[in-house]
Amino acid sequence: MLRPWQVHFRIDEREEKTVFLKLTNLISQEILSGRLGQGTMLPGSRSLSKELGINRKTVQAVYEELEAQGWLVTRPRKGTFVADILPESSIEIEPAFEQIEQEKSLIQSTAVYPHNDGVPDPRLIPYELFSRAYRHALIKITQNQYMGYGDPRGMIELRQALRQMLSMERFMNVAEDEICIVRGSQMGIFLASRALPNRQGVIVVEELYYPSAVKAFQSNDFQVVSVKLGEQGIVIEDLERILKEHSVAAIYTTPHHQYPTTVTMPMNRRLQLLELSKKWGFYIIEDDYDHEFHYDSRPMPPLASLPHSELVIHVGSLSKVFAPGIRLGYIVASSPVIQSITEDILLIDRQGNSITELALADLMHRGEIKRHIRKMKKIYQLRRDHVLAEFQRVFAETVQIQSPAGGMALWAKFQKPFTQDQLIQLKDLNIDTEHKFKQNESSNRCIRLGFAALSEKEITALIEKLNEILNKRTVNSSSAVSF
Repeated sequence: MLRPWQVHFRIDEREEKTVFLKLTNLISQEILSGRLGQGTMLPGSRSLSKELGINRKTVQAVYEELEAQGWLVTRPRKGTFVADILPESSIEIEPAFEQIEQEKSLIQSTAVYPHNDGVPDPRLIPYELFSRAYRHALIKITQNQYMGYGDPRGMIELRQALRQMLSMERFMNVAEDEICIVRGSQMGIFLASRALPNRQGVIVVEELYYPSAVKAFQSNDFQVVSVKLGEQGIVIEDLERILKEHSVAAIYTTPHHQYPTTVTMPMNRRLQLLELSKKWGFYIIEDDYDHEFHYDSRPMPPLASLPHSELVIHVGSLSKVFAPGIRLGYIVASSPVIQSITEDILLIDRQGNSITELALADLMHRGEIKRHIRKMKKIYQLRRDHVLAEFQRVFAETVQIQSPAGGMALWAKFQKPFTQDQLIQLKDLNIDTEHKFKQNESSNRCIRLGFAALSEKEITALIEKLNEILNKRTVNSSSAVSF
């Protein structure tokens, strides 16, 4: 079908120093001004480069940059279009939800404030892309008669895609039979602890820990012992003390972005931990729950990719890439451990969701997941920078925050401990405080706050609400926004 009109651009009068910046800024401004409406088809890179007298590769680079930022979408064999859901201020909300929020804002009704300890923004899911991948997966399953019982380790297509990703992105040289698909990282943590050979030993966790992991270990009858945390993660000297006092089956750790404090374990500490694992024979359950989102530098290689990692059980998740509702994670371990985990899966639910696994495999093979991650990293980094700036603006020197190098949440320490009344109000606001993550007494002056699922306006409103609670100030009603 022919387009009724061709979109034209002029960059000769712009002041930016490079052609790339001229065209990038021009297109984004034209979208904001409304000249390029949502769904508008842009000229092909060949025709636009000819019209402007510039290199075609420059146009392609501009389109890729704007797509990564969320302004444009590319539809195979159709072209490049203005996105239906634009970054930040233009995020669309379901009409019925919007109607409810016109009556009562979530920021004003703290009882229904969404809990957010570091989750992705489901409003940014590429629904059209997902829909197409699911349709293709359903057709493939029907045509190949995959509707019967399958491999409890997961569809081979997804394990092959994960194997390639782990090799290219995380330096992990693993075989397909060393990967098992599970329904999210929580299931992976539970099954990993069940596969430990030493079922009579203790599991060591960091003194500030992921509560759901501890519950999983305790449900499998393990005693849980805490190891001290320092500025660089696990305190090795304290771990050595525990190893001398207990029979340790495993240590559970979140080295990439420690949960909940977000600290990244440095390489020398990782190598020390692996040396101790080799010496004492305990397993390491590595929860790499948000490896994809690292902003300030290249991500640190996982423990499972380093020397002496034979006893590492690596747990990852694709739920953090899109949304928690997409229950899909994976375990990487030695063949005997995977075999033990497979036997448990046969007892629990036999196998996972073949359609979802095929759909995700298709998105990975076509590079769409990598493209989505690149786009989300830019958005989440902007939100991280905004939340840090807002904490500084509102609380100044009364709060201490180490800028998280990645992830979707931050750890904030306030000068004064929270009162009982403030703790109740923070709980109503669905903000987690320090005592939730610690077995022993805590100072009750720290919070974990997720920022990835909030727009900049929502971040500002939340921090001002937090200020109202902690300093008994009244928030300007104009700052209230709907979630």
